[in-house]
Amino acid sequence: MSVPNPRKLFVNLAVRDLKRSMDFFAALGFTFNPKFTNEQAACMVLSEEGFVMLLTEPYFKTFTQRAVCDTRTQTEGLFALSCSSRAEVDELVKKALAAGGTHAMPPQDHGFMYGWSFYDLDGHHWEVMWMDPAAVG
Repeated sequence: MSVPNPRKLFVNLAVRDLKRSMDFFAALGFTFNPKFTNEQAACMVLSEEGFVMLLTEPYFKTFTQRAVCDTRTQTEGLFALSCSSRAEVDELVKKALAAGGTHAMPPQDHGFMYGWSFYDLDGHHWEVMWMDPAAVG
């Protein structure tokens, strides 16, 4: 599906240790846009249209009047990343676990869709999934 002027998505997540979080996601193969990265924030590139802003907790708090969720004990959301194959799903989750992440849910195989999940160093819940392109069309 082609969109004439696709919107960009910026997900903002609070992190306790920015450098440690950047190292974690770099170990998973993600890069950062240096134009939007400093001591308070890092712009993690997912694709041309998708980004995750890792914000130090004090900086994150300047964007909201609500309490910041304690992701060590609560779920703030499920962040799903698509992969091009089942093998890529497994590879990405294994990299996350090797880099210090923890298991969230066991792998789930629905035939046309396969997924596995992990918690990052700050407890954010990442769903890594593959869907058969024939099922989408």
